[in-house]
Amino acid sequence: MGVKIEIFRMMLYLSFPVTMFWISNQAEYFEEYIVKRKREIFPPDERMHRKELEDFKERMRARKEQRLLKEMDVESEN
Repeated sequence: MGVKIEIFRMMLYLSFPVTMFWISNQAEYFEEYIVKRKREIFPPDERMHRKELEDFKERMRARKEQRLLKEMDVESEN
């Protein structure tokens, strides 16, 4: 009787993690949730929004370039 219980326990100890691993790797169970969450975090791009971001980046780049040129001019005068 004791050997049968030990075999059952060993099978349970081995089968539980394997089963949980198998379930967690089934994409069908989580695909809908993941797609929904991805769209919440990264919404589809809007043309106007993208254009505003590009304009902002360009203004920031130009401002940084002007600041660096000004600093270089001040250093060259000293």
